[in-house]
Amino acid sequence: MGSMETGVPLKRASVIRSPPLAAGRSFFQRPRSRLARFLLFEKVDYLQWICTAAAFFFVVILFQAFLPGSISEKFPSRRSFDVDRGVVKSSFRELEFGDGIRFVPAKLLERFEREKKEVDSFLVASGRPMRRAGLRKPRLALVVGGLSPDAMQLQMVSIAAALKELGYDIEVFSFYDGSVHAVWRAIGIKVNILPVDMKQGFTIDWLDYSGVLVSAIQARLVISCLLQEPFKSIPVIWIIQDQSLAVRLSYDAKNGHSGILNQWKQVFSRTNVVVFTNYLLPIIFSAFDAGNYFVIPSSVPEAWMADNFLAVHNQSNLRINTNYSSEDFLIVLVGSQFEYSGKWLEQALVLQGLTQLQNEFRFKNYSYPILKIGLLSGNSSNTYKMSLETIALNFGFPRGLVQQIGGSVDDCSFLGITDLVIYASFHEEQSFPPVLLQAMSLGKLVVAPDLDMINKYIVDGVNGFLYPKDNVGKLMRILQGAISKGELSPLAKQIASLGQRQSRNLMVSETIQGYSWLLENIIKFPSEISLPKAIGEIPSKMKEEWQWHLFANLSDMGNLNETNRKYGFFDKLVEWNQTDMEADTNTNSRLNESFSSINWEEEKRIETANARKRLEEEELKYRTDQPRGTWEEVYRSAKRADRAKNELHESDEKELERTGQPLCIYEPYFGEGTWPFLHNISLYRGIGLLSKGQRPGAYDIDAISRLPLLGNSYYRDTLGEFGAFLALANRIDRIHKNAWIGFQSWRVGARKESLSKKAEKALLESIEAQKHGDALYFWVRMDKDPRNPLQQGFWSFCDAINAGNCRFTVSKALQQMYGVKHDLDALPPMPKTGGTWSVMHSWALPTRSFLEFVMFSRMFIDALDAQMYEQHHQSSLCLLNLGKDRHCYSRMLELLINVWAYHSARQIIYVNPETGAMHEQHQLKRRRGKMWIKWFLFSTLKSMDEDLAEESDDSDRPNRRWLWPSTGEVFWQGIYDRERSIRHHQKEKRKQQSKEKIRRIRSRTRQKSLGKYIKPPPEAIAEPARGN
Repeated sequence: MGSMETGVPLKRASVIRSPPLAAGRSFFQRPRSRLARFLLFEKVDYLQWICTAAAFFFVVILFQAFLPGSISEKFPSRRSFDVDRGVVKSSFRELEFGDGIRFVPAKLLERFEREKKEVDSFLVASGRPMRRAGLRKPRLALVVGGLSPDAMQLQMVSIAAALKELGYDIEVFSFYDGSVHAVWRAIGIKVNILPVDMKQGFTIDWLDYSGVLVSAIQARLVISCLLQEPFKSIPVIWIIQDQSLAVRLSYDAKNGHSGILNQWKQVFSRTNVVVFTNYLLPIIFSAFDAGNYFVIPSSVPEAWMADNFLAVHNQSNLRINTNYSSEDFLIVLVGSQFEYSGKWLEQALVLQGLTQLQNEFRFKNYSYPILKIGLLSGNSSNTYKMSLETIALNFGFPRGLVQQIGGSVDDCSFLGITDLVIYASFHEEQSFPPVLLQAMSLGKLVVAPDLDMINKYIVDGVNGFLYPKDNVGKLMRILQGAISKGELSPLAKQIASLGQRQSRNLMVSETIQGYSWLLENIIKFPSEISLPKAIGEIPSKMKEEWQWHLFANLSDMGNLNETNRKYGFFDKLVEWNQTDMEADTNTNSRLNESFSSINWEEEKRIETANARKRLEEEELKYRTDQPRGTWEEVYRSAKRADRAKNELHESDEKELERTGQPLCIYEPYFGEGTWPFLHNISLYRGIGLLSKGQRPGAYDIDAISRLPLLGNSYYRDTLGEFGAFLALANRIDRIHKNAWIGFQSWRVGARKESLSKKAEKALLESIEAQKHGDALYFWVRMDKDPRNPLQQGFWSFCDAINAGNCRFTVSKALQQMYGVKHDLDALPPMPKTGGTWSVMHSWALPTRSFLEFVMFSRMFIDALDAQMYEQHHQSSLCLLNLGKDRHCYSRMLELLINVWAYHSARQIIYVNPETGAMHEQHQLKRRRGKMWIKWFLFSTLKSMDEDLAEESDDSDRPNRRWLWPSTGEVFWQGIYDRERSIRHHQKEKRKQQSKEKIRRIRSRTRQKSLGKYIKPPPEAIAEPARGN
């Protein structure tokens, strides 16, 4: 597994690398060492029984030689338990003691550190101050499976409440409604209900959110949506709390559902970080590890399970059901959640330390021992039970007093009826053991070794007891103080009660701090978004307690429905997968049937006859006289046929309607994720910026085929939707036949701010009536943009969304564009008063004016690219953002239409997208003396464009970075003259060739006739006949 690292070399590391689903092995069991495999085989026949008995006698000898209670010189007394664990461990070198089990998210940590260093070095090397405006809060989308009360809901509510205090704006999405809806509403978080049908899709613009947190299996539908463009770059954190998904995936693997497994692998790979709540889960899900696993431990699952258990079950009734008496004193030995071969030896050490405990229960006159000891272990094989019984008898315990209890750490059935829990593993785990947390939550007295992670949460004599891990013999002294007259002492009961109260809110601060740190390292905050607060600013109560009080009056009856929904979702995935496979199979079978039904011999005869007929027709065609006309007429007709062939295509109804309209609005889009937001009426037409994401049957425009520059992913991302303008302007007469042209971003449709039917009608009527002449119409206002809550002016807003460097960058680009030699820091003035401006590429203007705007934009983009390309292309770090940004120029280009329209003296008209009402912004009369008209005149821009075209047409191109020739059509008068001259020469050449051909035909040497045959008269023919 890519995210696992070992603390010891090779031998211990093999424990991690072993496949958890190997044949003949339990799902959670680790491979055994040679000694363990020899002793603990699964099937025992008569001959093996004899070998097993002999092996256990050998084990007894080993215990007598090395363990406490031996009669050797090292341990002189059976009652002496001062054992050095290191001596015993060194005596069994062939056993594994879990030292190599350690999870380290190395790839993630290295990536976070590398990105942080790159950003820091860029900020130092840029030489420009970069400012964060912090105009709005970062938004998070939190996706849950349902709204029934459970452990995951409690954890997510607590985390969301803390993140909200840090400055995040959170919105919840759920597939089912429930009682927890009121809890989310109580903490001020909005809840949306999503459709469960996978085929229906989601009409959500996920780009509105800085990140997505997923905490349910059903949320796989959301992650599948985020696999599509343009949502692939959104950070996703998936939280997994249990192993139910792993169990189901193992079932699908056994049943050959490879399609479902591949889909889940894509989901795991798409997720930026998969967060587990304990360190066992990354091992269980190791088959799907893409190097993005992370662990943030949480105490909520165990505490919630214990609360539900205590609310439903009664200890005395459970003891009766499990054949234990209320007088019995039950001690359970638990261990690490990991399986390793030396685990039985650690349990034997602790069991050896309990031998004297029997004396504490002999004051009562019972015919049977009231002390009962159980070992809670995941290994439930008969061999393990027999080994345990043999070891217990050797230590002097009566038969039946020590029992092995099968089950898992998630099962409260045995922990709930015990009196005392002893942790019998010495493996240093990375988090507090879940089984100890579960026991404390059940109100049980906990005795554990003084391991570092246990010392962090258990204080000896306060909320539990600790015994030295290197001296197990002192365990007996602790138990003698905790047990009095066959039951727990009053002090022990008080300690257990305090431990139960504290266990409900264990690890709260670590969990919240872990998610806060993770979000800060994954999310890239744009300059207009404020950074979250420091973790220290969260109220102390939120860091010390889970939000239990919000769930106090909620019923837990919804958990059964939630479990049924989870498994129902698994079945639905199988059904969907089978439906897709059957559809593919039916398609292939129908295709095979259609081919198999063909009489191939008959087809061959028909094809042969048709070929023979075509040959005969061609031969006869050249034998007949055909009026061909002059050579010029033949040439012109051939060219017309060639042009008609190239332009031939089937036009749908929308295209036919579009040709008769004065306006066509184009909607640039990226990929399948944007399809639900696009229009399907004749007024609109899509233009896809990705060839693979074209809508089927929609007759959209492929921008890459129109402008090859967009085939370069760097410029496609950097220019964003502005690339559609360049693609359409390139030889526009071949694709656009309308007098007016408009654009609307797909995100406008996602925000439900697109033109209504009434507004569309008003806009068309205004255009047809030429009410405002050569004007710019727009319908998305800058002062209503969510990025501009303070309603700042044009340049202030541009600086806010471009890291404070908009004015500087525009000034430098204009200087280079117009060839100004001296330092000119002045910018084209854009007044703060008098109206608002257009954002999000939603506007319309005459097609001729659009071409003029594109002419200006191409030169501006070329100057901008020459200024920023080298640094941005190499590191993806952009001067217009505070970190890595693929869409470097797009936010500045979004506002460029306003600068051109204002200073080219065009009317700017705002159209209300709901009512269609129109209001002029920044009236022309008030602009006089403020516009840079001479810099934006068509004649000025045209002359500059021709100069660039002439320079591009020259064989000696400049050595500087030059993007302009690739952004559209290159044309100047010299090219027109040269093309006209070439056409004239070609025409003269064709004429000359025609004359030469006619001359050759006329000058051919023809064979003279040999004579003429004269038919004789009838009399001459008749005379010879009479002579005969």
